[in-house]
Amino acid sequence: MLRSQMFLISYKIFFALLSFGAVVTEIATLVERGYFTPLNFFSYFTIQTNILVFVTLLLSALALAAGRERRLDVLRSAVTVYILVVGIGFSLLLARMEGLVLTAVPWDNTVLHYIIPAAMLVDFLIDRPKRALSFKKSLVWLLFPVLYVTYALMRGAMTGWYPYPFLNPATSGYGSVALTVIGLFVLGLILIAVVTWLTVSKKRSKA
Repeated sequence: MLRSQMFLISYKIFFALLSFGAVVTEIATLVERGYFTPLNFFSYFTIQTNILVFVTLLLSALALAAGRERRLDVLRSAVTVYILVVGIGFSLLLARMEGLVLTAVPWDNTVLHYIIPAAMLVDFLIDRPKRALSFKKSLVWLLFPVLYVTYALMRGAMTGWYPYPFLNPATSGYGSVALTVIGLFVLGLILIAVVTWLTVSKKRSKA
């Protein structure tokens, strides 16, 4: 096995475990403090996406070792978009909010919102998909965020609990919620366009 391949496999496993470790640390700390509510905890887009990153990077490492990584091209690309939305969205909407408790453990905040998005982007750039992905077909990736926002708003309306302040109409009003959601979906569209373009540009560079 080539050194470059060994490095990629080690890289993927390391950041998969780092993401998993941050999520588990959050759960353990919240349980210890008596504040862990499973349904609320797993209702955060950040948590759901970091779990996807963990699974995707592990599968990618295994597939790379077996020479079958091409099968994960779509999954890796979609999850890259999701985690970049987490990182960029957090930086724009939440990072500067005073008095907001972001995570139970400070280093988890850094890992989940900054390190993992950056690591996933680097993973995508140094190990880009082996085939060109269509932008139009990739729009289906938005289904997950659409379902997430629908779930978060419906559950929030029933329980009064929202995972993020920008989704809470009582905090910012329905108009602000709508504008923020639209903005995040535009961000998702831009990221899908960039990610799929990168796969096409790689194919052309090899032609």
